[in-house]
Amino acid sequence: MDDEVSEAPAEQPVAPPRANWLMEGVRVAFFRAPRWQQLRGTSHTLVRLVLASYVVMLVAQRVLLDGHPNFVWEAAFNGWFSVVLNLWLCWSVLGARKAAAPGTEHLPIVFALLCAMVLACNFFSSAASVLLWRAFGSPETWPLTTQWALWLAPMVWLGLAQLRLLWRLSEGWRVRVGILLLTAGSVVASGWLAPVQFWWPEPSADESRPKRLELTQDVVDTQPRLLAQALADLQPQRPGKVDVYALTYAPYSTQDVFMHESAAVAKTMTERFDTGGHTVQLVVNPASATTLPWATPANLHRSILRMAALMDKNEDVFFIHLTSHGGADGQLAVDTWPLQSEPVTPQMLKAWLDEAGIRWRVISVSACYSGSWIAPLAGDGTLVMTAADASHTSYGCGSRSPLTFFGQAMYVEALQSTWNFKTAHAKARALIEEREKLAGKTDGYSNPQLSEGAGIEQQLLRLQAELARR
Repeated sequence: MDDEVSEAPAEQPVAPPRANWLMEGVRVAFFRAPRWQQLRGTSHTLVRLVLASYVVMLVAQRVLLDGHPNFVWEAAFNGWFSVVLNLWLCWSVLGARKAAAPGTEHLPIVFALLCAMVLACNFFSSAASVLLWRAFGSPETWPLTTQWALWLAPMVWLGLAQLRLLWRLSEGWRVRVGILLLTAGSVVASGWLAPVQFWWPEPSADESRPKRLELTQDVVDTQPRLLAQALADLQPQRPGKVDVYALTYAPYSTQDVFMHESAAVAKTMTERFDTGGHTVQLVVNPASATTLPWATPANLHRSILRMAALMDKNEDVFFIHLTSHGGADGQLAVDTWPLQSEPVTPQMLKAWLDEAGIRWRVISVSACYSGSWIAPLAGDGTLVMTAADASHTSYGCGSRSPLTFFGQAMYVEALQSTWNFKTAHAKARALIEEREKLAGKTDGYSNPQLSEGAGIEQQLLRLQAELARR
């Protein structure tokens, strides 16, 4: 009998180990090549990775907020535009390939790798934010540069890592140009168009009840009397002296900073420039609705005409300080709802001053982009000073600010040691630049401006000499 020869069983191929998706996301986030052979992707993998990213953001955002913030569950619907865009981008790249590398021929694997990379970036950026919170306190107290860096850096890093991954898979310059453009669009969409914000700070007692004008019968009846009384209280000029007539104009009702600045400027003008009996404050604010006449164009026009009638136009100086938000178009913002009002423009102000025959003018504008007021108002008899140039924002006009940076530096500080507006403005510029740097202002120095005509310069020197003798 022939000996039976037994055949050894053939060796079975050993499957490569499966990669940990989070670790693989970290690897790709640091621009390393994926280990395709170890990747196994299913629909459950995609769901877990996307949900994990949302959980990381939800937990980190909660840790960074003190008190009892409000949970906004609708935030779970945000951010999906970028997810869909990334899915389509992966499909387009794979569809354009002539030959696929092992492990990359399946769309779920490539898309899951992108999701893992997003998860890794979310994890590290959230961890960095929490560490900074533990070291330096609430994010609201961080410099603006730090806040912007923590927002922008992860987005840019993620975009570059995503671009590097898809670049590895793409073929042809047309496809790669498309990847470059669409990846940038995906990053912008995820960070700007629909950011995922699960928690919002608990509003304070004041913030939970927005301050708005209430046109009650008492307010409607009182306002005409307030303006009439303020104008009646104005005193005639004093012969032989250079008197200053001071007017403030604050037409933004829902932020107290402008009302406070009006009061601070009026106080400085009274104490330093002897404008007692020569000052009118026009303010729109719920807190002053029954104590101060409203800042409206009609009231401003009437006040200018009344002051002009009492002034010695050859000697006396008219001073006006306008404070509000400002737009890049030069508009001084108005917020008087439900009262209907229009913005005052530099052309309008100049026309009224010309109509009134006021010769010597000091015009102060505290608003973003206020440098655009200089050209329409400048002249031989006019000094115009602004809180910013025509292309930059000013600072300190937030709801929590006691005064704007310009109001504080110019009227509370600089004018306390001089009667010279030009000298005070130069000192205020230096103070503002230093404080804007400390506050982390990111859009450039506000660059306050000043224009002084030769005529008003001589008249203000005469005023300065008189004040020094009083």
